[in-house]
Amino acid sequence: MDDSSSSYYLHNSDHPGLLLVSTPLSGSNFNSWHRAILLALTAKNKLVFIDGTLLRPASTELLFSSWNRCNSMVISWLLNSVTKEIADSLLYFTNAYEAWANLKTRFSQANGPRIFQLKQQISSLCQGSMDVNGYYTKLKWLWDELLDYAPLPSCTCGALRHIHSHCEQDHVLQFLIGLNDSYS
Repeated sequence: MDDSSSSYYLHNSDHPGLLLVSTPLSGSNFNSWHRAILLALTAKNKLVFIDGTLLRPASTELLFSSWNRCNSMVISWLLNSVTKEIADSLLYFTNAYEAWANLKTRFSQANGPRIFQLKQQISSLCQGSMDVNGYYTKLKWLWDELLDYAPLPSCTCGALRHIHSHCEQDHVLQFLIGLNDSYS
């Protein structure tokens, strides 16, 4: 496929050894890895191979070979974005969607100890020797990771706007509490 907007398009720089993320999945870093790999696959227009929206066509269909080639490429990218031990367990998947589902099932479990650790780090974080930007960046990273473990529910009634506003107010207060006394 020559249409760069097509999910079947592979650029000349796309190859099986390509590293899509800088830090491989080791198990404990699933949330940040998950976010990074989703961004990379979205940028490559290949998210449809792991989210189940582009299913394998019948082997008699014209798009079968293109689907098979792109699916194999996505599996290769997944193999390159995890540790060797995890890659060994994915090696025999023939469908990127199934490999992705396996990773999500194994590693996306709610992590009570990590949530506890994040909340503890947030509550004890102070600016200290960091500049204001560094302090805020660290705090924001902790908030974002915590939100990834416990996302806000979706609703259409408008209540979510109030919950979001309350969370933002808590974040502002937490930020101010941790600033050095010179900002009093």
